[in-house]
Amino acid sequence: MYLTKQLHMMGTVIDIQIKSATASKQMEKVCQLFETYKNRFSANDMDSELMAINLAAGKDAVKVHPDLLELTQIGKAHSLALPSNLNIAIGPLVQTWRIGFSDAKVPSQQEITEKLSLTDASKIDIDSLKQSIFLAEEGMKIDLGALAKGYIADKIMNYLIKDGIENALINLGGNVLVQGNNHKRPDGLYYIGIQEPEKERGHNLGILKVSNQSVVTSGIYERRLKVGEKEYHHIFNRETGFPIETDMASLTIVADSSLDCEIWTTRLFGLDSMTVYNLINHHPDIEGIIVTKDKRVAITNGIKNSFTFTYHS
Repeated sequence: MYLTKQLHMMGTVIDIQIKSATASKQMEKVCQLFETYKNRFSANDMDSELMAINLAAGKDAVKVHPDLLELTQIGKAHSLALPSNLNIAIGPLVQTWRIGFSDAKVPSQQEITEKLSLTDASKIDIDSLKQSIFLAEEGMKIDLGALAKGYIADKIMNYLIKDGIENALINLGGNVLVQGNNHKRPDGLYYIGIQEPEKERGHNLGILKVSNQSVVTSGIYERRLKVGEKEYHHIFNRETGFPIETDMASLTIVADSSLDCEIWTTRLFGLDSMTVYNLINHHPDIEGIIVTKDKRVAITNGIKNSFTFTYHS
């Protein structure tokens, strides 16, 4: 049986495809899991498990679910690594700009300076024995938005693999994870469109063929705030508190794990393009596609033969 379903959740559209003898039961379970994970990791829902940590900042340690502890540990480690534009403590800054929400605004320099002082990831205190997390200063906020979709996709796909599927696809608004032979293609591969920056969604720069992998793209072209003649995007410079200035328009990472894709797109987006290209080429577990604002495209060695450019008149 082949089933598809679309959910509107976590600020995005989620597409699920399952081919399995028990696809109906599995789809029901997958929908339940998405609900559970949304309630665990949301930085916007007041009743989420993550929000309980943020509301207790500077006051109390909060005992958390092992998933939340694990993802926070991973996020903290990569936030403190170098080079990295990932910072899971950036919540106060994100909530001040609110880009992508109807109440988005350009904060004052004073507001930005104040919020930046609350974004030190080393002040996230994780106690593995007590399974608790404590934010050392009042006003600190963890935001796992850069990582949660990948973590959730991996968890759900692992459930499906263990439960026995022929193939499956999970697409969380541009975060794609596939497993098994694609019965719709003679070669059994999945054809993933790589978005052309500045064009409408679905207008692809090219097609990447993958099997049992995840593809994640990070870009400055989707969520924006326009004030007068100036446009601001939603990826921030952790030093200045303003949207990052970069020659990159988008960065796509390909890896076996969707979480690894999320980690590296966030860590590397906004750094010098040539530095990023060389770093990915020398990393054994990831591949990448870099698109610059002046429309240059760099594809790392491991996926050059899997990528085909598509041109639109």
